[in-house]
Amino acid sequence: MDEEYDAIVLGTGLKECIISGMLSVSGKKVLHIDRNNYYGGESASLTPLEQLYEKFHGPNAKPPSEMGRGRDWNVDLIPKYLMANGPMVKMLIHTGVTRFLEFKSIEGSYVYKGGKVYKVPADELEALATSLMGMFEKRRFKKFLVWVQQFDESKQETWQGLDPHNMTMQQVYTHFGLDDNTADFTGHALALYRDDDHKNQPFGPTVTKIRLYSDSLARYGKSPYLYPLYGLGELPQGFARLSAIYGGTYMLDKPVDHIVYENGKAIGVKSGNDIVKGKQIYCDPSYATDKAKKVGQVIRAICLLNHPIPNTNDSQSCQIIIPQKQVGRHYDIYISLTSNTNMVAPKGWFIAMVSTTVETANPEAEILPGLQLLGPIAEKFISVSDIYEPTDLGTESQVFISKSYDATSHFQTVCADVLDIFQRGTTQEFDFNKITHLSLEDNE
Repeated sequence: MDEEYDAIVLGTGLKECIISGMLSVSGKKVLHIDRNNYYGGESASLTPLEQLYEKFHGPNAKPPSEMGRGRDWNVDLIPKYLMANGPMVKMLIHTGVTRFLEFKSIEGSYVYKGGKVYKVPADELEALATSLMGMFEKRRFKKFLVWVQQFDESKQETWQGLDPHNMTMQQVYTHFGLDDNTADFTGHALALYRDDDHKNQPFGPTVTKIRLYSDSLARYGKSPYLYPLYGLGELPQGFARLSAIYGGTYMLDKPVDHIVYENGKAIGVKSGNDIVKGKQIYCDPSYATDKAKKVGQVIRAICLLNHPIPNTNDSQSCQIIIPQKQVGRHYDIYISLTSNTNMVAPKGWFIAMVSTTVETANPEAEILPGLQLLGPIAEKFISVSDIYEPTDLGTESQVFISKSYDATSHFQTVCADVLDIFQRGTTQEFDFNKITHLSLEDNE
């Protein structure tokens, strides 16, 4: 193998597949290798259902017959929703991956407060109708939302005296007279922060995030979230097809022994007796354990239900966020629900995922508030995964490592990581406007 690649990408997790697609579209010669024989890595969708039972309960485990045909199930190991107006959807549209995928809007977005589940109010009308807050608080919240919609950091006349460079988000809440509960669900269910640190930081980024939520909601009406039919496993495969159209090469089920270095710089990958040469290596932390550190853990419970989640208006798909303060935690708990309408389960069956960042020695007890909202659970699969972050940014070594997937049930943190890796590797920001759409036919 004397050929040299511009980039070798290791692992077919979603982040790696997106990066591979972005690099290919940017004109780089890419080789993509995975030691597994399936796409998706730890972000795969398992089908048929038997695969899920075998993964968690051992090789002879079988699902009960009342769960229908195994092949009608596509169970995400790490489900996440896409913000309709967010960077991930822009990436999909601009790279043309949308040609290979079909999306459906998630039916509802909910937040937990004082033991009950409420729909997240995201525009002025919903703010006035919600039972999440009292009458006077509703008016104040409506005023706040109107201000958010017209705020523009580059136009001082829209600030209304609130300086984005010198004022914190907490000062904005105080300015509009919003109470702690309202600030809580605004920060966690609209801006999608995982903790309260944002309250003490300049408010610009938070306002941008709230606006992204309401702009996304305006596109489809029911919730700001989208989700691919047949599960998230479709996304890595879509980006793999994109990479192939632009000349990328894929090898599944290929051993990767280690990354090869010369004078501290990566020059390729050893696989069996071969050394494949590449100028840069992009990978998930499992391929470069010496350059990553464990920073925490996440617990996930995949729950199979034969009914929608109670108190969600019989939603066939939804997200519920339990802000950390509501249950005396440091991190939020996330619940996502998908069903037959998303082509991931037979009719009458639902897949719920409850996840959070681990804070104690008893992770399963930490997700109890989420599990208790689901009603009767037919089957539950629990995993605790280590979260890794790179200790090496790749400037010298030319090895660019992604972070592990966090507990969130949306794609905002995934996109931020991918764009950061792309920028570190290519020393420029990804230009969404550069892409010329190739169609599959053009390639034949």
